[in-house]
Amino acid sequence: MKGYLISFEGIDGSGKSTQADLLYNRLISCNRSVHLFREPGGTAIGETIRSILLDTSHSDMSLHTELFLYLAARSQITSTVIKPALHRSEDVIMDRYIDSTTAYQGYARGLGIDEMIQLNLIATGGLVPDITFVIDCDPDVAYQRISSEPDRLESEGISFMRKVREGFIKLHAYDKQRIILCNGNQGIDEIEQDIANHIKNKLMIC
Repeated sequence: MKGYLISFEGIDGSGKSTQADLLYNRLISCNRSVHLFREPGGTAIGETIRSILLDTSHSDMSLHTELFLYLAARSQITSTVIKPALHRSEDVIMDRYIDSTTAYQGYARGLGIDEMIQLNLIATGGLVPDITFVIDCDPDVAYQRISSEPDRLESEGISFMRKVREGFIKLHAYDKQRIILCNGNQGIDEIEQDIANHIKNKLMIC
């Protein structure tokens, strides 16, 4: 028996991190061994890459530099943290994973969805989440939740966030078996219950 890999996706301000935390606590209460990591991050290398990617002083970063930094952080956490945990039959919850790159860089940045899918498979050694929750939120609502000091990607503006949201919706249409589109305009408790129901039905846990 292996652990489950569960990822949370969505535009900035969608509430995905809140839902990742809530599911983590739910699984802990069910006596499951579970880890919660963010991306990019989760390792010393990943956190260093994160600081570079989100630094607003790096506004001249090229699209491919951005892409390969994300993939490098993903490769590191997958090989050194995620896969070992899954092999120990422990669950892993990811606050962002492969679909963020496909939606942000592949679709919104225009680098190609199919290309991102292939690059993600290389970075993860073929690992794909067992289930992915996309918290689909109105960009106007989500943008109001962003902190007063937005990071480099948040500074792209609401039109960019609309493109990213379109990317996530396209990914859901592409893989409805894995990717669950959750109504992020609901209250926190309603979203949490929807996710809990999917976890019970699809993964038969908790």
